[in-house]
Amino acid sequence: MGLRRKNKSPPVLSHEFVIQNHADAVSCLAMGLLLGLMFEVTAKYVIIFITVQYNVTYTTDDRSEPIHFYEYGPKDIATIFFYMLIAIILHAVIQEYILDKINRRLHLSKTKHSKFNESGQLAFFYLFSFAWGASILTAEEFMTNPTLLWKDYPHSRMFFQVKFFYVCQIAYWLHALPELYFQKIRKEDIPRQLYYICLYIAHICGAYVLNLQRLGLILLVSHYLVELIFHASRLFYFSDENKQKGISCLAAICLTQAWMMWKFINFQLKKWREHIQNQIPKKKITYTKSKSTKKEPNRANFVNGAVKLEDGASPRTRKSKVL
Repeated sequence: MGLRRKNKSPPVLSHEFVIQNHADAVSCLAMGLLLGLMFEVTAKYVIIFITVQYNVTYTTDDRSEPIHFYEYGPKDIATIFFYMLIAIILHAVIQEYILDKINRRLHLSKTKHSKFNESGQLAFFYLFSFAWGASILTAEEFMTNPTLLWKDYPHSRMFFQVKFFYVCQIAYWLHALPELYFQKIRKEDIPRQLYYICLYIAHICGAYVLNLQRLGLILLVSHYLVELIFHASRLFYFSDENKQKGISCLAAICLTQAWMMWKFINFQLKKWREHIQNQIPKKKITYTKSKSTKKEPNRANFVNGAVKLEDGASPRTRKSKVL
């Protein structure tokens, strides 16, 4: 038997070397930042990368415990950079231990292989983000009380979960830019992916900086649900020969869109009816008051069947004619 040839490792700092070992290099950098917390000299600088910054504490008479809020500022760039490194590591773990193993069984073509990897990565992200965002909406009661979306605007202060959610969202979509190079994306697919990645970054950063975090959170959760169903259907499409699962997922997308439209129309009709009902009683009240003010003097003039004037004098009696 002939000896098997070993795969030669690419030269250091070459194109192939960076692509194969980018996750290891990023993990070493993240570990270096974490090790900086162990030393007092570097801890005050490294803490900016790991923890959420701009904590504001308030104390009220109603509650004995203080309330912690967070604002945004330039130090968030360091925090976003650290969690961008974490996103690159998680991306490589999902790709190597889950998606690559499934690809070996499916024997897909290069085009389908690229789309399968894209949908696989995004499906994991959309599922995690949807569950996390829905839990925040439930805890903060944004869905049950929609007036919180615009009440006391601008909402410059955020709870910890809301700010950390936006930091992770921005970090994930920023990490998607270098992944276009690391994952060997085809040149035909780069403009399309670059387009929607930049749109996500612009909209999420805009909602974060313009104090529209509550509205942006609701829009992201609803949008991520639809995207999750779409990419799950595409995964089933590649893995299922009969395409039955893919058709069912596409039907679920249409039903979800119809349900969201129905909820929106009902919400607007409810607001319109409440607005009309608030205007109708005002007109009735003014009408009854005007009638009551006219009748009160007439009732006051009749006491025990006798007519009295307003000054208290009795009315003049008619003189009887002498026959």
